[in-house]
Amino acid sequence: MKSAFPPLETARTLATVYGHEFSAQPLTYPHGVALSGRLRLAAIEGEGTAVGQDIARLIEPVVQDPGAIPDAGPCLSVACFADELFGVTEEERHRDFLITMADRFLARALFDDDVRVEDFFFGGTLLGRAHRLTGQAAYADALMDYLGAVDTQQPNGLFWHCHASPYFWGRGNAFAALGMAEALEYVPAHPRRDELVARHCSHLEALAKFQDVSGMWRQIIDDGGTYLEHSATTMIGYTIARGIAGGWLEPGRWRPVAQRAWEGAAARIGGNGELEHVCVGTGPLDGREDYVTRAFTDGQDERGGAMALWFATEMAAA
Repeated sequence: MKSAFPPLETARTLATVYGHEFSAQPLTYPHGVALSGRLRLAAIEGEGTAVGQDIARLIEPVVQDPGAIPDAGPCLSVACFADELFGVTEEERHRDFLITMADRFLARALFDDDVRVEDFFFGGTLLGRAHRLTGQAAYADALMDYLGAVDTQQPNGLFWHCHASPYFWGRGNAFAALGMAEALEYVPAHPRRDELVARHCSHLEALAKFQDVSGMWRQIIDDGGTYLEHSATTMIGYTIARGIAGGWLEPGRWRPVAQRAWEGAAARIGGNGELEHVCVGTGPLDGREDYVTRAFTDGQDERGGAMALWFATEMAAA
């Protein structure tokens, strides 16, 4: 099926806007995802060396002073691009930057006791990459044991935001799906892998039931009266596309779901990287209505733009 919104062109648009800043206070995961997206686009277009050099210059002050990054999952996971940069530059300090962030995540036991879905991604993207870079089982075991033990998936297949906020937040479920996909990609062999694949697929089947006719997912996954939310859609769409490429999702079943998500999300990306309806940063909220009325941004948005760039490059590479 030919897309009305060519992924490569959309990726180019997004890459001119996102992934050019690495000095925010604090740096958080969207900054790293955007850099990763730029590197992936560059790999598709044969420009890896030039883009890698630009990113290396951009991040050098932080690489020289990694202690400036706070000990928090959203901040440490900013390093999610560093293994890809190392693949281009072969500079050990880029590899070591990611491993340092993963070691701090492990040493400080940053998986929240309340089982917040964001941690699925923060841990998955950091510990999974560290495992692939080093081959050390400690990273894989900590990640797979955590994901195997989470207890917030409900009988309908969806995940609560956390125990304190038992609501099916859109981006929260996207974090859960994406975190499991990161674990499956970067930990290809582990005794708990089949268990995680089964849990991941049950979650995606639940999400597929609630995909809107537009291709989008909503601010509360199972509430058709809440707004169509951009970041949940790109994160879930990317997760599915990555799973097809990785071989743990069956293409005939899942490619149409990813394609619908792409069409819906891409229709809501403007020529200057503007996005429609990206939920603002959201920690656990007190009540369901707080999620329903949670504010969103229209326009350029670092969080939404970074995830849209990941999705666009994955669709372009398919």
